[in-house]
Amino acid sequence: MPSRSPPPSPGAREWPCGRCTLNNPICSDKCEVCAASRPLELDADNAVRVVAAPPSTPLRRLRRKGDRAPAVVEVESASPTVVVDSSASPPRRCGRKRERAASPDIVELCDSAGRAGGGGENGKGKAPAAKKASLGIHLDKKTFKIMTYNVWFREDMELSRRMDALGDLIKHHCPDFICFQEITPYIYLLMQKSEWWQRYKCLLSQEMSILKPYYCMQLSKVPVEPSECIPFPNSIMGRELCIASISTGEMTKLMLATTHLESPCPAPPKWDQMYSKERVVQANKSLEILGHCRNAILCGDMNWDDKRDGPFPLQDGWIDAWVELKPGEDGWTYDTKANTMLSGNRKLQKRMDRFLCKLEDFKIDNIEMIGKEAIPGISYFKEKKVRKDCRKIELPVFPSDHFGLVLTITKQEGGIF
Repeated sequence: MPSRSPPPSPGAREWPCGRCTLNNPICSDKCEVCAASRPLELDADNAVRVVAAPPSTPLRRLRRKGDRAPAVVEVESASPTVVVDSSASPPRRCGRKRERAASPDIVELCDSAGRAGGGGENGKGKAPAAKKASLGIHLDKKTFKIMTYNVWFREDMELSRRMDALGDLIKHHCPDFICFQEITPYIYLLMQKSEWWQRYKCLLSQEMSILKPYYCMQLSKVPVEPSECIPFPNSIMGRELCIASISTGEMTKLMLATTHLESPCPAPPKWDQMYSKERVVQANKSLEILGHCRNAILCGDMNWDDKRDGPFPLQDGWIDAWVELKPGEDGWTYDTKANTMLSGNRKLQKRMDRFLCKLEDFKIDNIEMIGKEAIPGISYFKEKKVRKDCRKIELPVFPSDHFGLVLTITKQEGGIF
């Protein structure tokens, strides 16, 4: 997404709008420009909450029948408490009426192993054993798939349906490793409830998942060491480089890193906050950190603009997988024309998401773009100004505002194992 806001710093008297990036007064519950609800944040009691109710509204109050006032729903657990906004109206659904399902806004907390319901006697199931067996099987694999996807932190845009569509993509492509960007605490909890989650080891603990408004997250099907997150010193948006050391069998290590480089964030009065210099420094630093590794892959939302930022600063031994495998193809992962969910926005087509590779014991085989189809049966309305008139246009919903990428690599014979 081309416009991102830095997370609020401790003690800040403003909060950034996730939709239009405007900094709003701390006492405001909605954005003064676009009326978006205040985003998730961590309160003094370690509760993740969406602040959309008036300051005088008690957190534990539930919406009663006929009560038009905004309300919040609180889900309690032995783990940190999660509070979810229930007052936002979802985008309009199309087609025939469907049976009303249980509200996706109320989720059950999981324990650190990803099991629903916490760690009591009943929580001891077969999932950990199945996951351990799955990890062992992958030690003899020669071919690996890696997915990178910016999932879009907009929680008011058919989030449950979008996460379901993302899960379908994961089950269809069966990646061995997944690198996500723009995960929010609530998205993290929704993913834990997904069927596909049990097949992976998440490298981010639930405790860490509530410390930021949004972040990167890695998952793996194969044995992996604890990941390391290195903050970028020049980032005002809390951006970092997340690195995982993965065992791919026969002593072969793969360093897989993901990041979300500094975002263009134009805002009044100059509209020139593009943060190009910061992105270039962060890109160079990422490749420098990974450069000593025999096998390394850097992927994620680079927010890269080849016209403004110049060519990506590839160092010796590094290649751009898309350029290598699909020469001449645009590879726009943010495309307001192809992603018709964004057609109400200004035209923007950029190859923001990338795979950069430095591999001695692997070769890159294939790369494909995913998430390019609208989700059937749902749409939303967007106001668009046409000359002096403000019109509502009906648009489809996609899994995200970005398209994802899946890279396939194969272990080469004759490498040093």
